Amino acid sequence: MTNICTKVTVRKRPIKNGQLSLYLDFYPPVRHPKTGRLTRREYLGIYIYANPTEKFEAEFNKTMLRNAELIKCKRTEAIINEEFGFLDRNRGKESFLEYFRSKMADDDNFRNWNVAYKHFEKYCGGSCTFDDLTVEYCQGFLTYMLSLTTHNRTKMMASTANNNLNKLKCVLRQAYEERRIKDNIAPRLKHAKEASTRREFLTLEEVRMLANTPCEKPVIKSAALFSCLTGLRISDIIRLQWENIIRGADGGWCMHIVTKKTRTEAVLPLSDEALALCGERSTGQVFKGMTQALLPLYLKDWIKSAGITKHITFHCFRHTYATLQLAAGTDLYTISKMLTHSTVATTQVYADVVNDLKRKASEQITLK
Repeated sequence: MTNICTKVTVRKRPIKNGQLSLYLDFYPPVRHPKTGRLTRREYLGIYIYANPTEKFEAEFNKTMLRNAELIKCKRTEAIINEEFGFLDRNRGKESFLEYFRSKMADDDNFRNWNVAYKHFEKYCGGSCTFDDLTVEYCQGFLTYMLSLTTHNRTKMMASTANNNLNKLKCVLRQAYEERRIKDNIAPRLKHAKEASTRREFLTLEEVRMLANTPCEKPVIKSAALFSCLTGLRISDIIRLQWENIIRGADGGWCMHIVTKKTRTEAVLPLSDEALALCGERSTGQVFKGMTQALLPLYLKDWIKSAGITKHITFHCFRHTYATLQLAAGTDLYTISKMLTHSTVATTQVYADVVNDLKRKASEQITLK
């Protein structure tokens, strides 16, 4: 057990030019997290006048001593929590780029992560430490991407730049959770405003048409209808394990997931119909054999054979869930939570779609 009774004291050490250097004295000593050695001192890099003669010198000393006392309080709290990273002065000098590269290697969708990493590597000139990371610096990454010219001699789309920024935000969030950086930068980074695009979705009648149409690859049909009933992304459907499907506090079935895209943890209720699409309870992957590679081989033909002419991707099933829920009267906040959106503003786009549908419906009946 670490020594949680360590006393922290602000002390002064005379140096040249009539100044005093402020440092913290730990007693009993604390162990350095990197070297393993016991140490009693941490020099703060704060200097005061040894014999202030002017009023401004006395005020300066007072301010610097107050700052030292604030640091002392933080160190006392850190010692109680057994967090001694403050003693490792070189930690902030370590390469954030290497950390970024190690994190993207853990993701199945390596290509998309690699694109974001390459852009960030160019943005920072091939060198970036943890100490370099500030809100302004990371926000500048978005500005940099929006200034890039693609191979088609057009500017990078805001949606593409935002996707790359999301990868950086994900790594920053992990770095903060692992205490590699002091500030939680990710939530403070702003996205570029995207041009309004149509989000394609299916009507309830079209979903029923799909349910009544056989698919050459049955697992795709089950996964697609499951997405329509839950709003789950394809990446999370592929990763869904039987151990993630549990009984909720109310006795009903739920999914306990951590989303792949945003690393958001959530417990989401499952309807009996959605659970039935999962098949007989087993172990391992729920939708066995389901991969991204199957979609271009079977999805388009299945949708076409159902008589649906819209351009439907798998992600459209998530749009379908949100739109149908809103049309059925479910409130925006609940849908936002079910979709694991970070803010209701992200879900608002579906409300706009439903309002457009209502407007069109109101114009269907005329007296002329």
